[in-house]
Amino acid sequence: MHLIPILPAEPASPACAACSLRALCLPLGLSDQELALAGSMVAQRQAVARGDTLFRHHDPFRAVFAVRTGFFKTRTLGRAGQEWITGFRMAGDLVGLEGLADEHHVGDAVALEDSQVCVIPYPPLMALLRDMPALQRQFHRLLGREIARDQTLRLPGRLRADTRVAAFLLDLAERLQSRGFSGSSFVLRMTRAEIGSYLGLTLETVSRAFSAFQARGWIEVKQRDVRLLDTPALQQAVQAEMPC
Repeated sequence: MHLIPILPAEPASPACAACSLRALCLPLGLSDQELALAGSMVAQRQAVARGDTLFRHHDPFRAVFAVRTGFFKTRTLGRAGQEWITGFRMAGDLVGLEGLADEHHVGDAVALEDSQVCVIPYPPLMALLRDMPALQRQFHRLLGREIARDQTLRLPGRLRADTRVAAFLLDLAERLQSRGFSGSSFVLRMTRAEIGSYLGLTLETVSRAFSAFQARGWIEVKQRDVRLLDTPALQQAVQAEMPC
């Protein structure tokens, strides 16, 4: 992995202020001085090649990572080497927050494509959160958003298998669209087996759901290329099972 140092930034062009994804990481309305302070948290940029790990299970928790480009999966491994996917992180997401609990990471973060992250050391982050209430609120919102996503997509019994797959596709499309990408046509960076692991489903179940959605004219799938043809139908299928 290649480390790219970030030099101290001028107020007019700090690292965070110049980033196209800052609205996803930072609250709106920060002054130039506050943006410069936020940029000063970033100790370095770190390139992570596809297939490499950003951190591993039991590594000491020293920093939070903001994904600048690329895509990651977070996972835990069983004793026999079986993989359980705990999340997918894309540009604008924070990775490594689970290490806050006991100051050690409880899983691995693996790049699904060539990626780059901003490394935010933990002590400066905590100090800045104390000094900037708006940033603290944004940090809590990010934590809450991840918890809400997991509750919707991953809790067994909450949704039927095919509905969980539909909810996953809609969530992925919404996240991509919020980052300026197409929300109706995209490439899956993860395999169907990885989607199944994340949702608590088998590879075969995920594949059947994709085939069923395609047969109904809701989506078009060519290998990892996905096109949403009838987003309202997918939304209706999910909403019909959501608790009141």
